[in-house]
Amino acid sequence: MTRQESHFFECRKGCGACCIAPSISSPIPGLPNGKSGGFPCPHLTDDGLCAIFLSPDRPKVCDGFRADTLVCGSCRREALKILGDLEGLDGDALADKYGDAYGEEGT
Repeated sequence: MTRQESHFFECRKGCGACCIAPSISSPIPGLPNGKSGGFPCPHLTDDGLCAIFLSPDRPKVCDGFRADTLVCGSCRREALKILGDLEGLDGDALADKYGDAYGEEGT
């Protein structure tokens, strides 16, 4: 097995994988107990963007997330698979369900 290098990059507009796959245990506006993994955040817009991106109510875990090839792969489907697997979910099923949901740029 080869070691993959970490590379931070600017998020792919419209991806939204980090708003779907991971669970969030901190409060989110409208979800005082956070959200379960494998379900879209209620603030994920129809075009795959965060509606509370600039809000002070945005969870710190979301603000601290940085797109990295190790967890985001090369496209939304790959990001959903990787993040889903890391969350202990069926990453392939998650990619199949949400992989084509938004108008991600660069795919």
